[in-house]
Amino acid sequence: MNAFRLAGDITHFISILVLLLKIYATKSCSGISLKTQELYAVVFLARYLDLFTDFISVYNSVMKVVFILSSVAIVWCMRRHRVVKRSYDKALDTFRHYYLVGACFVFALLVHEKFTFQEVFWAFSIYLEAVAIIPQLVLLQRSGNVDNLTGQYVFFLGAYRALYILNWIYRYFTEAKFSRWIACISGLVQTALYADFFYYYFLSWKNNAKLNLPA
Repeated sequence: MNAFRLAGDITHFISILVLLLKIYATKSCSGISLKTQELYAVVFLARYLDLFTDFISVYNSVMKVVFILSSVAIVWCMRRHRVVKRSYDKALDTFRHYYLVGACFVFALLVHEKFTFQEVFWAFSIYLEAVAIIPQLVLLQRSGNVDNLTGQYVFFLGAYRALYILNWIYRYFTEAKFSRWIACISGLVQTALYADFFYYYFLSWKNNAKLNLPA
C-alpha cells in the first residue's frame, strides 16, 4: 500500500458514492450507461475470484466486497427499480458491449502473465476495465448535455485510474519484482480514453459553465 494507491481507491470509492447518490437521491439514472455498469460488474466479479481463497488484508477484502456489491446494486436499480428504470436512456445507450467482453476474453487467453484460471480472469478483468467506460462516453456524446453528478462520476472514475498509474510507477521503482505490465499498459489506454472528457470538464469548470460534450 502506498499513498497513490490509497488515493486511487478513495477516488474510485467516491465515484461510486456519487453515482449512488445520483440514483437514490434523484431516483434517476438519466445520462448513465447501463452497458458500462454491467461491464464493471463483470470486471469486479472476474477480478475478485480470489476473495475467499487468498486473504491479503481486511482492507483489501472489504474493498473487494464493496466494489462487487455496489456494481451489482447499480445494475439492479437501473434494470429493476420501478422508478429509476423509467429514466434510463435506452435509445442512446446502444453500444454493443458484448463485443468488448468477447474480445477482452479472447485477448486474455492469448496474453496473460500466467496461464491459470485466476490469472486469465484477472487479465480479462484488466482488459475489460480499460474499455468499460466506452459505452458511457458514447452515451454522453450522443446526449450532449451532462448533468453535474454524472460529470463528477465520470471525472472521479478517470482520476482513479490516473492515480493508479502513479501507483504503478512508484511500485516499479520501489519493488524489486513488480511485473504487472498488463495493468500498466491497460491503465494507460483507459486513461487516454478519458482525455477528451477531461478537456471539456476542465473547460466547463474554468468557465463555470454546464458541461457539454460535442457529438
